[in-house]
Amino acid sequence: MKLIFWNVDTQIDFVEPSGKLYFEGAETIKPTLEKLTRLAYEKSIVVVNTADFHHSSSAELSVNPDFKTTFPLHCMAGTEGADFISETFPETPSIIDWDEYYDTASLEFGVKNSRNIVIRKDAFDVFLGNRYTEQILQIIAPETVVVYGVTTNVCVNDAVVGLAARGKKVIVISDAIKELPNLPLPFENWNQLGIEMMTIGELEKILNQI
Repeated sequence: MKLIFWNVDTQIDFVEPSGKLYFEGAETIKPTLEKLTRLAYEKSIVVVNTADFHHSSSAELSVNPDFKTTFPLHCMAGTEGADFISETFPETPSIIDWDEYYDTASLEFGVKNSRNIVIRKDAFDVFLGNRYTEQILQIIAPETVVVYGVTTNVCVNDAVVGLAARGKKVIVISDAIKELPNLPLPFENWNQLGIEMMTIGELEKILNQI
């Protein structure tokens, strides 16, 4: 079984109370996120880390946001808020920007020679927000993808649904996700898609048997 971790948008602007788009309770999953980062290091598990990385012209940014399809300025390119929190900060990553060009050889070399890959994106859905995501997934070619991060009912959901649509077995860590208020939750749809949910403790038991 080729298993990887998929860390969704655990960035300062979302998780830390000082962040530009912090939502209440986001910081409560930090201990579990830290355990996952440590577990990936100890088990030499590849981690794909997705990150919002916006410019002022981004379609999801608005001065009059509806908090469904548009949001206030957040995770702006080059700002501290776009950095990962310390609990998930990727060690020596290969970074793939959504607005840069990479030839096939250099992309493949970077992905194959890095345990941490950072995919910067300009849309909720990482498959739409970075044209290289599909290629990166094909290079890594995992069978199982363990997903966690924020937020459950926006970017995490897009990652889960996108990975499942591409034939991956998806496991979501239930105590390492957090939802935005006032938006529908995706759990019923996940269940229909065959998405498995488990706690960090349950995941640790499985990985210790491999």
